[in-house]
Amino acid sequence: MGPLFQWIIGITGIIFNTAASTGNNNSAIEISMVNANTIIPITGNSSLKKIPPKITFDPIVTTDSASCTIPFSRAGNLILIKAKADTIEGSFILDTGAPHLILNTTYFRNYPASGPVNDDPGGITGSVASFSPTSISQLSFGPIKYYNVAADRINLGHIENSKGIKIFGLLGLQLFRQFEMIIDYEKNVIHLHLITKKERNILFHNPLLNDTTLYSITPISIMEDKLLTRCTMAGKKLTFVIDTGAESNVMDSRLPNKIFDNVSITRRIMLAGTGNNKVEALYGYIKNMKIGSQDITTLPVIVTNLEKMCYSYNRCIDGMLGFDFLSLQKIGFNFVSHKMYIWK
Repeated sequence: MGPLFQWIIGITGIIFNTAASTGNNNSAIEISMVNANTIIPITGNSSLKKIPPKITFDPIVTTDSASCTIPFSRAGNLILIKAKADTIEGSFILDTGAPHLILNTTYFRNYPASGPVNDDPGGITGSVASFSPTSISQLSFGPIKYYNVAADRINLGHIENSKGIKIFGLLGLQLFRQFEMIIDYEKNVIHLHLITKKERNILFHNPLLNDTTLYSITPISIMEDKLLTRCTMAGKKLTFVIDTGAESNVMDSRLPNKIFDNVSITRRIMLAGTGNNKVEALYGYIKNMKIGSQDITTLPVIVTNLEKMCYSYNRCIDGMLGFDFLSLQKIGFNFVSHKMYIWK
């Protein structure tokens, strides 16, 4: 596809919304991307350079109860959590593809900026958005409270329009780095436990994990606020981002042909960003993928060129695991011990 767009450090996820099919059977997929941090200009055949990561500090977190169960609702395939940022309360998207807290400019425009406003040309189709850093005194949901939380602001109106609901922001990975999290899509609840320093030594886990025959354990890693895991296809190890804010799975079209021997393409689609640009991609199904010790027999996937994500992640990734994977079963993460629990 060639150099279609530019990327910045700190991509907070891709949200896919299926629109009505066109007459030629090319479905339109709307992609919403929200980004933060420093823009990396990319031109022509620029070589990949290591970009120093933005230094961020985890907010102070307290809870009235170390373990809690948070109900959630859904907008399409997105998880919505009721949260309160200072005095502003509403629905926030749980987005492990986001590096930290992202606020919708519409509702937080009067907050003072803690840095310069930046133009982000980082949409997958070349669309442009502006974002600016700020901070809030307190963020809370359920019994969990965060204090002195740094955030980025971006206009999330395109997501609100597509979902028909107010979206006040995104709850990114940084907020959960001291937690164990289990997402139950069937019951629409999230089990959270704040892991204390003492519990790190005794390896606390939720009672749902007592019967080890019900799930498999897969290593995960966190690199610059990106949640990564390794998959295997056709004897090749692949690196995937785990993104609760992505409504579809994604695979890089530049992978070797033997990988695509295990991918059945069913149709072409158009990826439409927040601007007017559209990019053609492929839609199909992955077969014979293995994540840890668990075999995934089939999985829907969008195939597109992910070359520019190399710049955002300071390394190339092979794809993203979104709703179509995460919702197959209960799924859990221990962000302290770097483990993913996949129910069978």
